[in-house]
Amino acid sequence: MKLVSWNVNGIRASVKKGFADVVSDFNADVFCIQETKAQDDQVSEALKDIEEYQLHCNSAERKGYSGTAILSKEKPLSFSVDMSKEEHDMEGRITHAEYEHFHLVNVYVPNSGSGLKRLDYRQKWDKDFSTYLKDLSKSKPLVVTGDFNVAHTENDLANPKSNYNKTSGFTQVEIDGLDAILKEVGLVDTYRAKHPNTFDKYTFWSMRGGARSRNVGWRIDYFLVSESLWPNVVSAEIHDQVMGSDHCPISIELKF
Repeated sequence: MKLVSWNVNGIRASVKKGFADVVSDFNADVFCIQETKAQDDQVSEALKDIEEYQLHCNSAERKGYSGTAILSKEKPLSFSVDMSKEEHDMEGRITHAEYEHFHLVNVYVPNSGSGLKRLDYRQKWDKDFSTYLKDLSKSKPLVVTGDFNVAHTENDLANPKSNYNKTSGFTQVEIDGLDAILKEVGLVDTYRAKHPNTFDKYTFWSMRGGARSRNVGWRIDYFLVSESLWPNVVSAEIHDQVMGSDHCPISIELKF
């Protein structure tokens, strides 16, 4: 089973840049999308020509902001959105699909913002998200994917020293938040586990200063799996050759 995840930075813009061709080239069983920046009906309209997949999406109340979606060849056993916390459930950040062997959670974690204005909120989100995942994992193992808006270690961004505790995405609060999720829920960072000595592969690059061409990037997009599912992970890859967003797609393959 092949799963792909991509923060497209606007699904309507992405479609104009060849999103359908990317989906076709990957030929994944499931394709997870973050930052659709569109309402559910607009996402459906944008993706209407991708006929071999079922679409499940979750949009923010605020138009043109956030939003997540799952394209699935197989009909999920169930589908749900959000974590049933009113303070978190207005921005379309979670789509969840249940399959035979696992729960799939597609997430767009809140950015702490310029000047770290949302850092306190982010801290609360991480704790509540961890609780949500723990509850979900009681019935089946988890596959959790998406844009987590944090580089986990100094090996996950090009310039750790100049960004540490100064830039959204690499503060100790955010690092501790991801640490807690991994440990409390019992999750494995699939890419790092498969590629322990690869430190120059990133999933996000600033649009400024030619960062992508110079590979001055951040690894902030992840596929995490329950420890019990780790033996089923055949591969975990970063597809930094795929253009069309300030992020690139990531993938895993599972064997059952």
